[in-house]
Amino acid sequence: MKIYLDGIFVEKEDAKISVFDHGLLYGDGVFEGIRAYNGRIFRLKEHLERLWSSAKAINLTISIGQKEMEKAVIKTLIVNKFLDAYIRLIVTRGSGSLGLSPKGCVPSIIIIADHISLYPEESYDKGMEVVTVSTRKIRQDSLSPNIKSLNYLNNVLARMQAIKSGAMEAVMLNAEGYVVECSGDNIFLVKKGILYTPSSTDGALIGITRDAVMEIARNKLKLTVKEERISTYDVYTAAECFLTGTAAEIIPVIAVDSRQIADGKPGNITLELMKEFKNLTRSTGTPIK
Repeated sequence: MKIYLDGIFVEKEDAKISVFDHGLLYGDGVFEGIRAYNGRIFRLKEHLERLWSSAKAINLTISIGQKEMEKAVIKTLIVNKFLDAYIRLIVTRGSGSLGLSPKGCVPSIIIIADHISLYPEESYDKGMEVVTVSTRKIRQDSLSPNIKSLNYLNNVLARMQAIKSGAMEAVMLNAEGYVVECSGDNIFLVKKGILYTPSSTDGALIGITRDAVMEIARNKLKLTVKEERISTYDVYTAAECFLTGTAAEIIPVIAVDSRQIADGKPGNITLELMKEFKNLTRSTGTPIK
């Protein structure tokens, strides 16, 4: 496997950054997770735009332009001979002093292409159980939820708590106690034929897969989609529940905090969205060539 590192390709074993890189020292940097399907990169433009927005928000200058980054992502897949892959695109603040000041740091760009499987295949067929954890999302007035920074400790702690509880994913609440998202995924509910998801004002990340699912729901399934404040009561009493994410795609949830969702099986709307999303990912995107 070859890794793109600051303009050159190196073997996985040789892909190294300095111990003085502020991405390592302080989680100072941004990233994107991107998927390639059947020789096409899904919504690459949207991912790059979000990467640049995240970088802008933390005053991090990316050393190349978006078109050049697009070419670098494509070349990483070609070099590794991947038509289907998970791509991790990282921009660190770069190497500097041991102090917090980024003065003198030169940002580094890393692109990794590999395969990923977050959840067992049977979870997509039968659904999975999740739990609400005590680890709260960082307040949006402290750090915007739309900055995909390298500091993911908040999410890591939530996932660890879920795993210790015997679940694979954690439902996270904001400081006010409302449902925001999961440790690595967005969350959706279906109630009375309407699709609901937490809004960004409550701290939810505006996920690329989240947006795609909302578009499918509105345009293909002709559903009403609402971004609203959601409580755990709303989750427990939903007709359907599912999660979305670049790595997870769409995965049904059949129980939350030991409370069965409806009949304990993936719902019809969830299954239809999974089907339409699969069609979308395999028919659209930036060609790998």
